[in-house]
Amino acid sequence: MKKLAALAAVFMLVMVIGCGNNNNNNGAAANQNGANANIDSNANGNADQPTDAVTSASVVDNEANFKKAISKEGTWIIATLKDLTFSEDLVLDGQFTNKDKPARKIALYSQDADHNITASFTLTAPKITIKSENARIQGGTFVGDVYVEAKGFQVVNATIQGNVYFASDEFQSTYSAADQGKVTGVTEVQK
Repeated sequence: MKKLAALAAVFMLVMVIGCGNNNNNNGAAANQNGANANIDSNANGNADQPTDAVTSASVVDNEANFKKAISKEGTWIIATLKDLTFSEDLVLDGQFTNKDKPARKIALYSQDADHNITASFTLTAPKITIKSENARIQGGTFVGDVYVEAKGFQVVNATIQGNVYFASDEFQSTYSAADQGKVTGVTEVQK
């Protein structure tokens, strides 16, 4: 069973990174162009001296690894292999890039070689706060409320079973629900 899980994780990683469209032959880099992630190295949250680091995808099948992957020290793509449930609030934090643009993705699905979704997963938590610019929840279901504190949040081919609250009008104005993205509750500014 462990070999099957490892094989599924490797397959998912290859699929998430675009079937190796980068120049890295080992398949470990998630960023198709090998772009650098800007991670805030200052513990108090000041972005005085960002550190450049190459990021890779995190393919996770447990809550501890998921929490690490969504942190400032995590990765730009967090891909789940099963349903995950948390009793505490979550925070997607840190600034990462893909194709030289800010990006962050929580991928709640697995896919085949033709990029068709083969399985969708559910992430459950009382609340998730989105602090990463251009973050998206894609391909599955998040059960709980989403608090958006960054520009460019997207729900792509996914469902939010809860509300989406924005910290400002600016953050709401850059929000998108595309390709069958939907929210069952309200989407509103809550200051």
